[in-house]
Parts: sequence; C-alpha cells; structure tokens
Amino acid sequence: MPLVPSGPPLRDPLDPDPVRSTKARAVFALGLVAALTGLFVAGLVPATVGLWLARQARREAYASGGFLTGAAWLRRGERLAWTGVALAATAVVAALVVGLLQYAGTPVGQDFAPTVD
Repeated sequence: MPLVPSGPPLRDPLDPDPVRSTKARAVFALGLVAALTGLFVAGLVPATVGLWLARQARREAYASGGFLTGAAWLRRGERLAWTGVALAATAVVAALVVGLLQYAGTPVGQDFAPTVD
C-alpha cells in the first residue's frame, strides 16, 4: 500500500504568496467614512466610491485564484457603505417631510389685517 501524505497539500514553489488586497482595506475605510457622514448626505460620495472599488476588488480576487485575500474586509466595508447610503436617504426623506410641513403651515394668498373688508 503506497503512503499518502495527510498534511496540507503541497503548493508549487512558483505560486505567489497569498496577499491581502489593498482595495479591501480602502473599501473598509471608505465604508467607515460613509457610515460616519451618512446623516450629512456627504456620505454618498465615499459610499459610491467604496461600492465601486468593492466590485473591482471582488473581480480581482476571483481572477487571482485565491491568492488575494481580504473578503471579510470587503464585506464589512460594503455593509458600512450601504449603511451610509441608508442614513443619507433617511436624512433626505426627513428634510423633505420637514420642508413639506413648513410649506403646509404657511397661509395661502395675501393676508389682510382683521379690520379690512
């Protein structure tokens, strides 16, 4: 009976070492900025850039065949970016509601004094 190694599979010495994707870290940072500034509507810009970079990073990680790591950072960054988008949307809806209530409270037409017929 031949002996079969039971340890981890041997890899080719010409294969590159697994490396964390630099875009994964950037996606996390942009997602964090988006979540922190989401209520000020300015969070839409870093959220959009972060989601765009996340898409590129996923494509590159898939093409690398497992030698680019950082999927956890990508997931966290995407969640934070979507949180920033949701906070910005909430701020816009709240501003619209307040604006409509202010507009509804203003009198229509010209307001005459009570002594004018």
